[in-house]
Amino acid sequence: MIDRERMRAKAAQYGITVTDAQLEQLDTYAALLVEWNERMNLTSILEPEEIETKHFLDCMLAARLCKAGESIADVGTGAGFPGVVMKIMQPEIDITLIDSLEKRLTFLSEVGSQLKIGMNYIHARAEDAGHADGLREAFAATTARAVAPLNVLAEYCLPLTAVGGRLIAMKGRSAADEVESAMAAIELLGGKIADEQEFTLPDGSERQIIVIEKIAATPEKYPRRANAIKKKPL
Repeated sequence: MIDRERMRAKAAQYGITVTDAQLEQLDTYAALLVEWNERMNLTSILEPEEIETKHFLDCMLAARLCKAGESIADVGTGAGFPGVVMKIMQPEIDITLIDSLEKRLTFLSEVGSQLKIGMNYIHARAEDAGHADGLREAFAATTARAVAPLNVLAEYCLPLTAVGGRLIAMKGRSAADEVESAMAAIELLGGKIADEQEFTLPDGSERQIIVIEKIAATPEKYPRRANAIKKKPL
């Protein structure tokens, strides 16, 4: 499916080492993604080289921010990005994949089985998960890619993030504007901007990773219901 040596070389450009075992897992993941995409809408990116760059390498850059032994929630995981790639690259993390669509979690369960990696799957909307016992402020880190603008994303993810933990937000080139407009929301929800990293992928795509540190508990009223978030974002 993917060109393993090309994938290894792309990662090496960013100082990332990918083992033969990890390449095998990524190859299997790519094949499953394409196969299951014929049954459900998982991704519009299906060409091997695009999968390598826009899915796998993109997520590897965020995976470098994970720490062994951490519990991490991938909110609105979709086809498993970045959570599955994080687990492949950092096998010792405890990853939880959260999505509102059960059939996506069925796919991800098959991915976990085929790759022989242990992952947790939660069928829930982010705004419900943020109020659930055992999930609220339970994760050392949360992450999300292509889910929502940063002010909205913070309301979805920071209630799940433990005080002292962080939100790893994967964004495109619009991130600078999003950060500025999200500052008040981030502060209200108990966070502060801790780091901003910028990358250009081999195809020229611009990426940014915004790291938000959780420095105080999120007020109990957040996250609000989805319609309230949509109607009046923080």
